[in-house]
Amino acid sequence: MNEWSLYEGEMLQRWLLEKGTAIEGATSDPDSSGSVTVPGSGMAFASAPDERSALRWLSAMQTEGVSALIANVDTHLRALHHQTLGVTLPISVGDREYGASYVFSPYTHYVSYAREELSMLQSRVARAALSALLTPVGWLFKASRFNKAVQVNNRLLSTNLYPLIGAAEIASLAELLLREYPDRTLIFRSLNTRTTPVYLKTLQKLGFRLVPSRQVYLYDSPDRIPSKARWLQKRDYALLDKHGYDICGPEELSVSDSPRLAELYRLLYIEKYSAHNPIFTPLFFEQALQKDLLKLYALRSRSTGRLDAVLGYYIQDGIMTTPVFGYDTAVPQEVGLYRMLSAVLLRQAAEEGCLLHESAGAAQFKRNRGATAEIEYSAVYDRHLPLYRRTGWAMLSPLLNKVGVPIMQKHKF
Repeated sequence: MNEWSLYEGEMLQRWLLEKGTAIEGATSDPDSSGSVTVPGSGMAFASAPDERSALRWLSAMQTEGVSALIANVDTHLRALHHQTLGVTLPISVGDREYGASYVFSPYTHYVSYAREELSMLQSRVARAALSALLTPVGWLFKASRFNKAVQVNNRLLSTNLYPLIGAAEIASLAELLLREYPDRTLIFRSLNTRTTPVYLKTLQKLGFRLVPSRQVYLYDSPDRIPSKARWLQKRDYALLDKHGYDICGPEELSVSDSPRLAELYRLLYIEKYSAHNPIFTPLFFEQALQKDLLKLYALRSRSTGRLDAVLGYYIQDGIMTTPVFGYDTAVPQEVGLYRMLSAVLLRQAAEEGCLLHESAGAAQFKRNRGATAEIEYSAVYDRHLPLYRRTGWAMLSPLLNKVGVPIMQKHKF
């Protein structure tokens, strides 16, 4: 018997209302297994705070609408729930949304975003050759309905953190989704050998392709990194006092700060980096503060009283990631807002006792401060689809494994 249940539309709305009542009634005292029990339900959550986080996220997306919170994603999330484990996974279902953010559109990730990142290659010949290649590749992907896919555990964030479940549960959820969506590719994004080894091993055995997506950086506790890296962190943190900045935690931020927080994120991640990143709206930040969707921290200037930088993170089973990171790019670079904000993030990770998943980008900066690199993969299942639907992924997987990964590792992207 498959213990996973799929919820969508009005059924999802009703289920979230019921689950919200149950979660609010959960006891605060964990049982001997470390789980939290809902009185009268007989249900034990393996990680109650993480489950509540997933439910809050889904509830906000369902109530407000995804596009009201993430401007360049227009979809409706579904949910998978495992009764015994007390685990809920957001599910996204795509079709032809080729202009959406890469967190929802595989086409954007592997074609549109990739085209922008060619500028990182030093070889002009390599840039020209790969740029020329991406045009016919884009045509092929659209012809093969590349975006017609179901993405598992997709919070529509740059990095999706996964709950700790076993091989049997992974196999049974894949079986359910293939039965419910027989005409779509099945994708698990944000996988790597260090944080999701069970998912990678299990999905490979089930016949999933492993398609490299990017090189990401993981940061251990301070006692596991070189002394020079610790010195750099300490120097970065000292910039707060030097330039007169105070750290504002979630309790010191209000919904009236939401427009400024959205602006700070936009200035860095959208205007400086890429418009293909998720565009979080002021309403998103308002919901994040009110419903604890993310833990938001900001830097406020003592001289102007203005918020000049923001970060936001969430935690899943001892791993922490930061989908929100931004600062006022008009502030002179020598002030070091990026360095200050990164130092605050690393200190928060240490205080939370978490492994920090720093996603991609700013590779040398992260390496210098003790982060180590991992290749991230998407696990893709398309064996049940017609040949023309499989051509895009069939071409992409060996190309990126044999060519893309060595380039990422050589140039330390």
